[in-house]
Amino acid sequence: MESRAKLLGHPIHQMLVNFPLGLLPTAVIFDIVYLSTHGPRWADVAFWMIAAGIIGALAAAVFGLIDLLAIPSGTRASRIGIVHGIGNVVVVALFAASWLLRYYAVDVPPTLAYVLSFVGIGLALVTAWLGGELVDRLGVGIDEGANLNAPSSLSHRSAASGMAHPARS
Repeated sequence: MESRAKLLGHPIHQMLVNFPLGLLPTAVIFDIVYLSTHGPRWADVAFWMIAAGIIGALAAAVFGLIDLLAIPSGTRASRIGIVHGIGNVVVVALFAASWLLRYYAVDVPPTLAYVLSFVGIGLALVTAWLGGELVDRLGVGIDEGANLNAPSSLSHRSAASGMAHPARS
């Protein structure tokens, strides 16, 4: 099933999801460094990484919803897409709550802020796997006829036009 929201021939959701998937785990790494060193700079960096990750997640969610609405209902892909989407809303909510708890205590965040971000990253691992299941196993967001010799997405030719024909016997 091809993505409904594309930029230069590629799914926008798959492009944008890299930002929260990179920024939010990096924030957790900086939290761990802060908890190990008590250097306030690490807590400050984590605060801003979470803010950027939330913004990236919200942008990715818009295009993920567009693609989700195009999946035929009653399919396994639809069920997984709904769980993936709801799970990611919860991830963003957990990180947003963590960010708000840090807002007035950036240098020394409360323990609950860490708990929320650690739970959020655990859930994000599950929802990322579900996203991989949608794309890699169920073919959501994949051009029809995709193959190893497909023409460039900028060529405006279908992916199937690059398929090699089997040798005739």
